Amino acid sequence: MQHPIRRAVLSVSDKTGLADLALALKRFNVELVSTGGTAKALRDLGLDVTDISALTGFPEIMDGRVKTLHPKVHGGLLASRGKAAHRDALQAHDIAPIDLLVVNLYPFEETIAAGRGWDEAIENIDIGGPAMIRSAAKNHDWLTVVTDPTDYAAVIAELDRNAGGTSPGLRRRLAAKAFGRTAAYDAAIAQWFAQELGDAMPERLTISGRLLQSLRYGENPHQQGAFYRSGVSAAGLAAARQIQGKELSYNNINDADAALECVSEFDPGARAACVIVKHANPCGVALGATPAEAYAKALRCDPVSAFGGIIAFNRAIDAEAAAEIVQLFTEVIIAPDATPEARDIIAGKKNLRLLLIDPLPDPKAALRSFKSVSGGFLVQSRDATVLDRKDIRIVTRRQPSDREMDDLIFAFTVAKHVKSNAIVYAKDGATVGIGAGQMSRVDSSRIAASKSAEAAAAQGIATPLTQGSVVASDAFFPFADGLLAAIAAGATAVIQPGGSVNDADVIAAADAAGIAMVFTGLRHFRH
Repeated sequence: MQHPIRRAVLSVSDKTGLADLALALKRFNVELVSTGGTAKALRDLGLDVTDISALTGFPEIMDGRVKTLHPKVHGGLLASRGKAAHRDALQAHDIAPIDLLVVNLYPFEETIAAGRGWDEAIENIDIGGPAMIRSAAKNHDWLTVVTDPTDYAAVIAELDRNAGGTSPGLRRRLAAKAFGRTAAYDAAIAQWFAQELGDAMPERLTISGRLLQSLRYGENPHQQGAFYRSGVSAAGLAAARQIQGKELSYNNINDADAALECVSEFDPGARAACVIVKHANPCGVALGATPAEAYAKALRCDPVSAFGGIIAFNRAIDAEAAAEIVQLFTEVIIAPDATPEARDIIAGKKNLRLLLIDPLPDPKAALRSFKSVSGGFLVQSRDATVLDRKDIRIVTRRQPSDREMDDLIFAFTVAKHVKSNAIVYAKDGATVGIGAGQMSRVDSSRIAASKSAEAAAAQGIATPLTQGSVVASDAFFPFADGLLAAIAAGATAVIQPGGSVNDADVIAAADAAGIAMVFTGLRHFRH
C-alpha cells in the first residue's frame, strides 16, 4: 500500500542532491530530523530542522560516536504500524514513528583508498548509520530507506505521484539496495583489517562489487551477465573510459582483461608493446620502436586468429597504428591514450570499441583472483611474479646469446598469459608461434609450430617463422618429446621452469641437438 511520509531522518556525509530532496519534502510538510553537518546544511537552505538530540532527549556524545543509537530512533524505525502492541509501545514510550530514513555512511572506503593511517580509518567506520539502515530496511513495509543520492530522483517522483507517499515496490527495491550497501561496507572493513593484519586468506571472506554495466548476456545468449567493480577506486579494466563503439559484451570484457594484463608486463618507457588476444589467449605479442611496428610484428604471428580480436598497447596509439588496425575487423582497442588523428581514423569504424586506460595496471600488484566451483570458489594470490634475469640458470653446454636471452625472457613473460599447457615461440621481440590449452605439452609444441608454418605460407614467407626462434614452456617438460618437437620446428634456445624427474633426459636431448636451455625455477600455470 502507499504510505505517506510525515517524518524523515536525514544524516548524510555526501551532501550531493540533498537540497533537491529536502525541498521536495518541504512541499509535503514533512518534519525533518537531522544530525550535525546535515542539520546545518538544511538550515542553510532555510528549512526548519529538529536536531536528533531533541528527538532522543539525549545529547550527542563521544565526538558524535553516540547520537542515533537510541530507542527513540530505532523504535521509530522498527515499529510495525499494523501491530497493536507496537503502536501501544510507541505511545507508552512517547516514540515518534519515522517514515523516511536518508543515510549515507562515513567514507571508510574512500579513506583507505587514499592511504590514510589506522586511526583515521577506524574513525571512519560508521556504526550508527548501518544500524539505522538495517532497522529501516527490515521495516520497509512502513518506511522508505535511501542510501544512495542517485535514488533521490525516484523518491521525489513517487512523492509527486502519490501525494507525498511511496509505493511498496519502491520501498522493497530500496530496502534490498540498503542491505547490499551495509554488506559491502562491512566487507570493505573486514578486508581492510585482514590486509592490515597480513591475513591473505581470512577465515571468512566476503566479496563485494558495484554494478558498472548490465550486459546483454554472458558467454552465451542463454546466460545472464553483468560487469562489477570491486572496491571504491576503480582500477584496471574497471577504470577504462570507452571513447566510442558498441556496448561491451561479456566476452569482450573477459578478453580485454586478458590483453590488458599481458600488455601491462612491458615497460612503455623501453619499447612499444602490442598484444592481440582471441578467446582469452594471446595470438600475437610483439615489441617495436612504435605502436605501429609492434602491431605489425604481433599480427604476423597469427593473422587468421587476430580477426575479430582484442588489441592492447602499452603506449598511446597514433594515426599510423590506427590506420593499420582498421584494415582488419577488430572488436576492441585498448591503450593508455590515442592521438586526435588516431581517434578520427577509428571513428570511421563506428562499432569498433576504443578503451583508454591510464595508468595501466601494475603487473606486480598484490591482488587476488577468484574462480567459481560447485558450491564455492577458489581464491589465490595473483601471479604477480616477474622473472628476474639473475634467477635464470643455464643448464646446457651451450649458453644462449644475448639476443636469445632477451627473446627467452620475452617468450616466458608471454607464456604466463597463455592457457596451460602453454608453448610460446619468439624471435626478435615477437611471438612467432603459440600453442595454448592442450592436454599434453607435446601437442602444444606441435600445434604452435604448425600454425606458425601456416602463417608463414599465407604471408608468402618461404621458411617457417619458428626457424631460428626461441621457445618458452610455462611448466617443465615431463619428457623430451615436447622439446624435440620444438627443436624440429627450428628453436635454438629453450626456457622452462625445470623440476621434472626427467630433467636430465631433457637436458641431454638439448645438448645432443646443440641448443641452449635455461631453467627459471618459476612455473606459470594458467587454467
